[in-house]
Amino acid sequence: MASAPANTLPIFYNDLLPLSSVDHVDYKVRQVESAPFLTTQHAVPLTIDEFVSAQRFAPIIFSSGDDSVPLLLMGLNEGVNIFVDDEGKLRGPAYVPAYVRRYPWMLAKLRPDSEELSLCFDPTSPAIGAFDEGQALFEDGKPSDLTQGVLKFCEDFEQAAARTGQFVRDLREMDLLMDGEVSIQTPIAEQPFVYRGFRMINEEKLRDLRGDQLRKINQNGMLPLIYAHLFSLQLMRDIFEAQIGQGKGPIALPAATEPAPEAVTEAAGA
Repeated sequence: MASAPANTLPIFYNDLLPLSSVDHVDYKVRQVESAPFLTTQHAVPLTIDEFVSAQRFAPIIFSSGDDSVPLLLMGLNEGVNIFVDDEGKLRGPAYVPAYVRRYPWMLAKLRPDSEELSLCFDPTSPAIGAFDEGQALFEDGKPSDLTQGVLKFCEDFEQAAARTGQFVRDLREMDLLMDGEVSIQTPIAEQPFVYRGFRMINEEKLRDLRGDQLRKINQNGMLPLIYAHLFSLQLMRDIFEAQIGQGKGPIALPAATEPAPEAVTEAAGA
């Protein structure tokens, strides 16, 4: 499970162009009321800066494989997102990950041999273009306040993504990640629905940490993040029941054949 997209672009992005004061001098940003690209995305990359806020709304899991990334689970089954309707509008209170709020922007390398990141955008987005109305990206040939704000948001996101990568590496070094499994028993089926294909914190190993290890993860801020993840897993059943309520629940198959939730693998900001 969890294979990278063939086009190597992060999820949601169809193409990337570097923002240019020459080619895009008359471009503007207009407000969009929906995010259709989110309707069938059930797992979205999450940074550790968002754990405390996000854990109140949806489970936080880790993708499978060696390069695990934290994911906000917005649906248990592939293609299901309970927080948005069929048009991509929010159904109600929800946490929208920074990964989603960043779109259609991102910082990217223009050349493989360069470490410099440039502000790029997805030209297929309906939010950016040479519109008659909207907020200008350039004023007098220079980046507008809006563009500078977008750049700052993307820079902050990259820094958060780097901290997130270090957090996951620390978890692996302490061998705290394990393959996850959630079993949900319901009246609609004799056998429970079993979800696999993700990783989670091993609570037994967490309890068995040496005193110096426990002190380290408490002092460096990892411990609250770990518990935010563990507490959020209690929302698995809530997500399942919301799927049933929306008519998007899994069909009643034996547990052994129930599909595991797919998960994206690219790191946030990759």
